[in-house]
Amino acid sequence: MQINITAAAIAKINERTAGRKGFLKLKYDTDGCGCAVNGVIALWFVPALDQDDLAIETNDRPVYVEKAKTVFLDEEMKIDFSQTTNCFQLKSPQQILNGHMSLIIKEKTD
Repeated sequence: MQINITAAAIAKINERTAGRKGFLKLKYDTDGCGCAVNGVIALWFVPALDQDDLAIETNDRPVYVEKAKTVFLDEEMKIDFSQTTNCFQLKSPQQILNGHMSLIIKEKTD
C-alpha cells in the first residue's frame, strides 16, 4: 500500500498538530453507520497506537491503519487538502474515498 501526502496537506497537518506528539492515522469510522461494513474513512491524530495498527510509509511521515480495515482502502492513495472546501481528501486513481475529511485530534485520556 502506498500513500502520498501533498504539500498542501502536509502544511495543514503541521499547522493543526503543532506542539502535539502523536501519530497520523486513517481510521475506518463506523460510529452511527449501522454495521462494520458501513463506514467512512477519517483522518485522526492520535496520542498512541493500537496493537493492530500497521505503518504505511509516505513521502512525509508514517500513516497508520488498522490491519483489519485495510480491505476498505486502495493500493495507491493520496491525502490532499482542498482550500476551497477547507477539508482533507483521500483519493486513489480509482475513486475518492472521502472528499470531506476533517483532521480529528484525539487527546490522551487516562
